[in-house]
Amino acid sequence: MRPTKKHRLQSKYLRRLPPGQAPFLYVPAQGRYRRRRVMTGLRLIVGLGNPGPEHAQTRHNAGFRFIDALAAQAGARWNVDSKLFGETAKVDIAGQPVWLLKPATFMNLSGKSVTAAQRFWKIEPEETLLAHDELDLPPGVARLKFDGGHGGQNGLRDTIRLLGHGRFHRLRIGIGHPGHKDRVVPWVLGRAGKDDDVLIGRAVDDAIDVLPLAVKGDFSEAMKRLHTPK
Repeated sequence: MRPTKKHRLQSKYLRRLPPGQAPFLYVPAQGRYRRRRVMTGLRLIVGLGNPGPEHAQTRHNAGFRFIDALAAQAGARWNVDSKLFGETAKVDIAGQPVWLLKPATFMNLSGKSVTAAQRFWKIEPEETLLAHDELDLPPGVARLKFDGGHGGQNGLRDTIRLLGHGRFHRLRIGIGHPGHKDRVVPWVLGRAGKDDDVLIGRAVDDAIDVLPLAVKGDFSEAMKRLHTPK
């Protein structure tokens, strides 16, 4: 298929900014150049959680649950990597090699592992997805998001603190809210009931289904499919 004029212009005016900043596409618009964000694909997927069997089935470990399910589906093995402060695995998604990471630092120090992996593998924050539990979404719901604050999630908080910004992708896995802030800590560190556990598992499966699109950089379509009620 011959490239269209639009494709030739996009190729001609694609520019990379310094590390830590997302790429932008420069295209002519009314005699001037207009700047538009272009999302790169994913090279690193991180599941946030707390290590240890006592935390394995807790709501707070929804990120671990997601990354474990992804690794199992791909038949990948986890390996302890002390220099990255966690466990790592490598999978193929949509024909692309992708690193998986489970920080062993406990949730509050997750950024130490995330940033170590990014430096070691030379992966930009914009090529990174962090999967985490989300109080503001009900069980059974998962949402993709790029950029923003930490929303009280300590794994995101530490990562943003060390990066100096929040320009990375997030997969928010709903665990529901207990209804009052004083009940949040025991809620997230507790195990979900049977019905909620099934719903969280469905949300994890739905997110895995759209990952090939995200890995290829087609986040709009990935979000459309994941965010559309079934």
